[in-house]
Amino acid sequence: MKREIFEPEHDEFRATARAFFDKQCAPHTEKWERDGITDRSVWLKAGDTGLLGWEAPEEFGGQDIADFRFNAIMTEEYYASGSAGVGFGLQNDIMASYLVHMTTEEQRKRWLPGFVSGEIIAAVAMSEPGAGSDLASIKTTAIRDGDDYVINGSKTFISSGILADLVVTAVKTDPTAGYKGVSLIAVEAGTPGFTKGRKLDKIGARSADTAELSYTDVRVPTTNLIGEENRGFYHLMRNLPAERLGIAIHAVAQARRALDLTKAYALDRKAFGQPIGTFQVNRHAIADMSVLLDVMQIYVDRCITAVNAGELTAEEAAGAKLWATEQQWLIIDRCLQLHGGYGYINEYEIARLWRDARVQRIYGGTSEIMRDLIGRKLGY
Repeated sequence: MKREIFEPEHDEFRATARAFFDKQCAPHTEKWERDGITDRSVWLKAGDTGLLGWEAPEEFGGQDIADFRFNAIMTEEYYASGSAGVGFGLQNDIMASYLVHMTTEEQRKRWLPGFVSGEIIAAVAMSEPGAGSDLASIKTTAIRDGDDYVINGSKTFISSGILADLVVTAVKTDPTAGYKGVSLIAVEAGTPGFTKGRKLDKIGARSADTAELSYTDVRVPTTNLIGEENRGFYHLMRNLPAERLGIAIHAVAQARRALDLTKAYALDRKAFGQPIGTFQVNRHAIADMSVLLDVMQIYVDRCITAVNAGELTAEEAAGAKLWATEQQWLIIDRCLQLHGGYGYINEYEIARLWRDARVQRIYGGTSEIMRDLIGRKLGY
């Protein structure tokens, strides 16, 4: 179905993004998958092309544009090109909110020019070995000592943790206050005591590095506090709707790529003397998935419009994340099935999409947590 949320400037941006991904990312995907990490050079090229940090003020190299339609286009063209592994979504969909809207003028001068140029790759560190979705239970502490915080603890499942130059870390500045004692502190790579541990060996999304981080008497200035002290939980909650919408957008884009690959395969692959797509059972499966994808797109597009208007609630974002990722899995799993034995061979892109899709129902809040959030809002 024709989409109605974009303007001519978005079409121009789409063409730029697609050309970039076709040239700078897609040809390197297999290498990045083997290496388990992407090249830093592609970040600098993206910054030079204007594909990073457009929310930042112009004085720091950005375009002062807050429009999630651009975020959606980046994700859509990224998957449509067959690219994988580059954490631009983390940079633009999540980290921009912290570094543009919650920072002081001094912090913006320090970090935003590099953030926009691709010289500074940012990450957020929330999850711990003993605390995933339950942020109130984090154990990492930041004890104030004069003009510094001294941080001790560990984090895990940190996206872009190996490449990151700046990690916005969730800590307890008041260990006795539960979620009311959480703060966010930016820790720069190379700070004594801050160690990037092993790169985690994941089922999918292999070229998108995920790491363990360790903090041992890490001393950072109090000027690295993001937002207000002991208000970190609320800062995180404020950004979760956009993060979860970003995941929903990824779900639609990945499902669309899988279905496009499958439709082409079903016309080319023959069995019993005819294309497998002409068998009724397969034709009906492709029809069902096509209609479902249209519904997903309309739903997510409405959420994009809502987030731009400042109207998307936490529960609505949770619903979008929950439903889109669950449908994404149904579509991609069925697409792999239609590829038959070849779908199980890693050299086929559908196999990578299937592996990569599995985490979508886990990170950003599991499907079970999303259902609980929605249920509680309904009064149960």
